[in-house]
Amino acid sequence: MHENQTSSPADVTLRMPHPFASPYAGSLPIRPRLLWILLSWVLFVVLLVAGAGGFTGGLFSTLGDAAPATIFSGGQSVTVALDPADKPAIYAAVDQPTDVRCQLGDGADPRVRLTPPAVSQTLTLNGTTWELLFEAGVPEAGTYQLSCEGDEVRFGVGKQLTGVAGLLAGGAVALLALPTVGFLAALIVTVVVLARRSTARRRPA
Repeated sequence: MHENQTSSPADVTLRMPHPFASPYAGSLPIRPRLLWILLSWVLFVVLLVAGAGGFTGGLFSTLGDAAPATIFSGGQSVTVALDPADKPAIYAAVDQPTDVRCQLGDGADPRVRLTPPAVSQTLTLNGTTWELLFEAGVPEAGTYQLSCEGDEVRFGVGKQLTGVAGLLAGGAVALLALPTVGFLAALIVTVVVLARRSTARRRPA
């Protein structure tokens, strides 16, 4: 006669697979990611473009600020507003050499005078090349009478390039500073990321 033997609950052992077992355990991605290097060099390119744009903008602002604002033909007399702080100047646009003569004021005040420039200056804007003829010296800001003579010559009242050099200097700073900051930042990020990734590879799991 056979007797059925039943196991007590205490004798039952269940072996279940670990619900969180993963064949990929221990192969976590190495950090920091290489994406940081890519982003840092993208930032460098952006700052390089911004610096070049700042320099170009400063250059065009300089030329536009110095270019003659008041233009008249030879044989005419005009009234112009001059400020010594602006370093005013008289320009001429002519296709061939010719004799020119200008007079500023009525000659009663010796402080109101025209002097030849120490350095030749020319600027081209909108297809017109202007040559610096005289530096205008005035004692204070005000309106002055100006007359010029010259056959087939256009005259213009503008500013000396040295008087607006600050705009160009600002553009030059942007051209140098922004890309330099971007390059140094990208270089530092690259070195740090590669160094940490190398350390992470050598670290025991």
